Amino acid sequence: MDLKRRGSREATDFRPMRITLDGLARVDGSARFGFGDTAALSSVSGPIEVRLAAENPSLSTFEVLLRPLSNVPATQSKSLAATIRSALVPSLILSQNPRTLIQLVIQALTPVRSKSQDALVSAMINASTLALLNAGSIPMKGVVCAVAIGRIKSTLIVDPSEDEEPFLDASGCFAFSFGNGANDARCVWTNWTTSGSFDEAELTNCKRLAAAATRSVWLEIQKVFEGDSEEDDEKMEIS
Repeated sequence: MDLKRRGSREATDFRPMRITLDGLARVDGSARFGFGDTAALSSVSGPIEVRLAAENPSLSTFEVLLRPLSNVPATQSKSLAATIRSALVPSLILSQNPRTLIQLVIQALTPVRSKSQDALVSAMINASTLALLNAGSIPMKGVVCAVAIGRIKSTLIVDPSEDEEPFLDASGCFAFSFGNGANDARCVWTNWTTSGSFDEAELTNCKRLAAAATRSVWLEIQKVFEGDSEEDDEKMEIS
């Protein structure tokens, strides 16, 4: 199928990535990430003092709070926060700072206009990873990157836009953890759903497509922090 997408995008192309390392006050690290107009802001505090009831004697307590663009967090936001937490946990080394709290706060910067939130969820996961890396205070063994995959009339597409969402008959967000380089990636979470019967071969194709797309996200994130390191080196030389 010859699928025409806005902006002359191919099926494997995502919208322009927007990455900003925000310097929010009273947090250890913050960042925003967007695919086109779909964006999220995340901030990290920790390790900090934890409530006695939430204290873990062998691990840091990792708490994820999600704030929608409007209204107060409801059951859906809490469920999504738990989902994002489960995607990020494999990348964190929580045994280094037991009896402390690591708090991740995610703010949606895009209103949800459809039932599918996969593109926004992927932006939230990527923003969270950026904030954790920006903080530098939480030991990590991997970098989690995410991208949304959709299907329109048997054609799989990367990063469906808001205009394409009404035509999707299957969709999901795929999160991959990258360890030692771009080729060391494993899928740590997906919520792939389809209106038809489940097809394991199609899911395998989705993972393959998502792995390539998230690898591009990982490379962009790497560029951001390599640029920060170069700027820091220049400042040290000048001083």
